[in-house]
Amino acid sequence: MGNIFDNLSGEESVFKDKTPLDHRFLPEKLPHRRDQITNIAKYWIEALNNVTPSDVTIYGKTGTGKTAAAKFARDQLNEAAKNKDVFIKVEYIRCTDYTTEYQVIAQLCQRLGRDVPNRGWTKGEVVNTFRNIFKQNAFGKKLILIVILDEVDILLEKDGDGILYTLTRTENVSILSISNYVDFKKFIKPRVMSSLRDKEIVFPPYGADQLADILKERANLSFKEDSLKDDVIPLCSAMAAKEEGDARYALDLLRTAGEIADDEDSDKILGEYVRTAKDRIEHNKITDIIITLPTQQQRVLEALLKLTQSGEEITSGKLYDTYKEVSKGDSVTYRRIFDFINELEMLGIISTNTISRGRGKGRTNIISLQCDTDLLQETLYSI
Repeated sequence: MGNIFDNLSGEESVFKDKTPLDHRFLPEKLPHRRDQITNIAKYWIEALNNVTPSDVTIYGKTGTGKTAAAKFARDQLNEAAKNKDVFIKVEYIRCTDYTTEYQVIAQLCQRLGRDVPNRGWTKGEVVNTFRNIFKQNAFGKKLILIVILDEVDILLEKDGDGILYTLTRTENVSILSISNYVDFKKFIKPRVMSSLRDKEIVFPPYGADQLADILKERANLSFKEDSLKDDVIPLCSAMAAKEEGDARYALDLLRTAGEIADDEDSDKILGEYVRTAKDRIEHNKITDIIITLPTQQQRVLEALLKLTQSGEEITSGKLYDTYKEVSKGDSVTYRRIFDFINELEMLGIISTNTISRGRGKGRTNIISLQCDTDLLQETLYSI
């Protein structure tokens, strides 16, 4: 048989490099985000004059270029600072990796040259070590630190607003917060908000034409010449535009379509492969989400599935009654169900719509599934 990797390495592929189709890839230019990058730069330019910049918050739905724009601005600032007599550090922190204030501050200390353990110290010891860096830096210059907190809402919801309090109360530190949700500031107490005083930048969803421009540039870097049929990029762009202008989704579609072409031993990526890619991505996304949900949320979905299949209008009251039947005595409170509904809606699995019942009858939330019922049933009953 020989080594299986030797057998696979000689196979033909439509790809020359998959890397540019990864959403984490940072291209040399970002189409249709010049205005947003320029706005970040307008706030950060103060650092080049040895002044700590204002705090900045950028909002936008998933796949609207927030992270890429922040990193692009970071690289541009680092380049500009080379010719200035300033000491600027820009550190990117993904809050899905560092989910507590201790972890974030310890990580910043380590990146700034301080030997701080990931656990074991008190929070006060870590914070004091962090603040001492700005008093005793080895370069003999004023250190200006810009901290990019990506998906900051995850950190705030899990650990509170202590991280913002510490950073805003540390001299020469500026924060750039990135969030998918405009209302993430509900996790921030007034005393911290008064210190933050951030400038806000909104990233709108991409349109189909804008997504096509992004895909064309990435396709040129990723695929062999003449491997794309003419309808592939327009199809990917149109499908992603329906997903609230999500460039990540567009890139996933294009990459997966290329992988399907390889599976089919085709030297061309066809429009039909994009449609197959959509089904494959949706299947994997929904399945992965449902499998990792807490048991009680899975039971809520089971109740929703049961009501959907019966054709009934689903209100929160009716959902709770069916959920209790499904749970067989092991159930949470009615109030907790509302938290589950909000969390499932944020994940895109369900949607809610408030309707008026007419004068004197009030308003009612109607709940509906946003994923394929067969796929949901197959996933739930395989757990």
